[in-house]
Amino acid sequence: MNGAAWVNAEVRGARVRGCLLGGAIGDALGNPVEFLSLAGIRRAHGEQGVRGLTADEEGIVGRITDDTQMTLFTAEGLIRAHSRALGKGIGGAETAIIRNAYLRWLDTQNHPAPPARGGDDPVRTGWLRQQPWLYARRAPGNACLTGLAAGHIPEPGAPIGEPGPVNTGSKGCGTVMRSAPFGLTGQDGPEAFALAARCAQITHGHPTGAHAAGALAAIVAHLLEGDSLPGSVLRAMDLLARHRGHEETTAALRGAVELAAQGAPGAEKVESLGAGWVAEEALAIAVYCALVLPEAGQVGESLLLSVNHSGDSDSTGAVCGNLLGAHHGDTHLPPSWLVRTEGRALIAEVADDLSLEFTHAVDWPHGRYPGC
Repeated sequence: MNGAAWVNAEVRGARVRGCLLGGAIGDALGNPVEFLSLAGIRRAHGEQGVRGLTADEEGIVGRITDDTQMTLFTAEGLIRAHSRALGKGIGGAETAIIRNAYLRWLDTQNHPAPPARGGDDPVRTGWLRQQPWLYARRAPGNACLTGLAAGHIPEPGAPIGEPGPVNTGSKGCGTVMRSAPFGLTGQDGPEAFALAARCAQITHGHPTGAHAAGALAAIVAHLLEGDSLPGSVLRAMDLLARHRGHEETTAALRGAVELAAQGAPGAEKVESLGAGWVAEEALAIAVYCALVLPEAGQVGESLLLSVNHSGDSDSTGAVCGNLLGAHHGDTHLPPSWLVRTEGRALIAEVADDLSLEFTHAVDWPHGRYPGC
């Protein structure tokens, strides 16, 4: 993969960590209010809404959801696919290996602890599945659960923009909330877009779900190259225009860009973009919140804006955090939230492993990232 345009390794590592950790913070901020209306959020937390990490229904602060869980398994799948390609000298198995990674995530939803591996099973392998804290069911999307059971593996060269065979009418935000790591590998925008879009159709067949996932991956890839937030979004929109059926996702992003240009951010403006339950709305809300409060010192306010609305607050917070972290790096994430976010040490470790895999020939400890 071409890394010629990449910034220096220190900045790259900070942006990769920032992307994954920022997503986890946004996820944890939105988790306790995901199913509340804006009015309900204000009744519970005051007129300004949530102003920091709050306790979930079990009284625990900082819990992540399926959004961060699936993002971690996306990153693991990418590491394993790249390691296999280097080791065998051949590529083309990315979608199958990433589906295996999502099947490991599915185990975390269906079992209370890591299930035993049987025989030559290629799924129940690797170190990430052994982490006990990941075995927690945090309101996973139905299309992600049923889609994985369908067994579909998209072809590497399959056209983008055609309906997929699994959950054909579904464009839920489960595609976009897990797709930031596709932009963290050193692939250019079009390559990141294509792989994210195809992997979205493992679980969601509607073309908009694939387009939104691809657009997020492309934006993240451009941010890692050092492009600005507005520039990265506009480049992703140009890329979208090359693909059949892009109009719904492009319109959502255009609405976010135009709304951000008005300034004066507010929750009602967020809600004018939708609720975030579907992919293009989740992406648009996250992009709007990142664009309207773009400075490094505004990261916290941008994240708060992204979760204080009547909708899928954890997913919009997660995607906004992915964007802000990829742009500003991990050092600009609010430290008091970061230290209370569930799994932050492991998330940072996966981020560093992802950076290492795509910049060095790594000899991983046996069984950490097997190539399957």
